[in-house]
Amino acid sequence: MSHAQTLNALRIAIEMAERERDAARQGLHGALSAQQAAQAQLDQLQSYAQETETRWGPRAEARLQPQVLQHHYQFMGRLQHAAGLQTQVMQGHAARLQQAQDQLLKAEQRLLSLRKLLSHKEREQQQLQARREQKQTDERAMLQHRLRTQAASRP
Repeated sequence: MSHAQTLNALRIAIEMAERERDAARQGLHGALSAQQAAQAQLDQLQSYAQETETRWGPRAEARLQPQVLQHHYQFMGRLQHAAGLQTQVMQGHAARLQQAQDQLLKAEQRLLSLRKLLSHKEREQQQLQARREQKQTDERAMLQHRLRTQAASRP
């Protein structure tokens, strides 16, 4: 593969890596949004449970009938159960968020390494071209020197 083909292939690989990085970044934003929404739901459940407990607290127990109190405790149990389930949902979102962060990091590292490789190959190409040009310049100078030497040695 020629140097030009190698550089072109690297540029194409960089474009693909940029698309992968952008997709990973988008996935991370989606995971973060989902986690924030789940956190908002959990906060809402906990706030409602706390508000309900404050409203129906110990002072209300003395005045309420046992049936009403039983319904209150069942309702609070359901709220606590829902909060527990939402906590598990949050753990799932945290795992997906971590996975999305890892994917983004890998994509960024791959892109960085491809860019470094391209830069290195471009420098190599420039050095090779500079050597070729220097060789041509040296050959022309040597040819001119020979021509002058031959012209000077002729009477």
